[in-house]
Amino acid sequence: MEIDLGGIGKEYAVDRAVLAATTASPIPILVNFGGDLRVSGPRASGAPWRAAIESMDDNVSSEGFLEIHAGAITTSGDARRFILKDGVRYSHILNPRTGWPVKQAPRSVTVAAATCIEAGLLSTLAMLHGQHAENFLRREGITAWWIR
Repeated sequence: MEIDLGGIGKEYAVDRAVLAATTASPIPILVNFGGDLRVSGPRASGAPWRAAIESMDDNVSSEGFLEIHAGAITTSGDARRFILKDGVRYSHILNPRTGWPVKQAPRSVTVAAATCIEAGLLSTLAMLHGQHAENFLRREGITAWWIR
């Protein structure tokens, strides 16, 4: 077993990179570290940045596109990190109470928030709610998209 702090470490790095870049220059930027992204504002033309939501279907490249003018977008899910044993798919996201993968969670949850750390925390928390992930997101008023 291994504890991986890569998610929050990467999200922190994205937030810090945006801070460093905007301190150095007023030019609008998008920082993307492996799908965790944050923008400093709209593109120079005033248009939003576009980001794709990865499809769970190997035959389809994306589920669609999101437009973002400011803030961050992160995705939590088991599209790339899981094991398949005896026909059962086990996610890398573990229930902290049991130590076992969360049951009946969405395949992915994408969240928009002010910072990457906030978006990453919320997308992972939604996954931890398993079959009730969508209810959690709606109840908390979180801007999110999910794939089952």
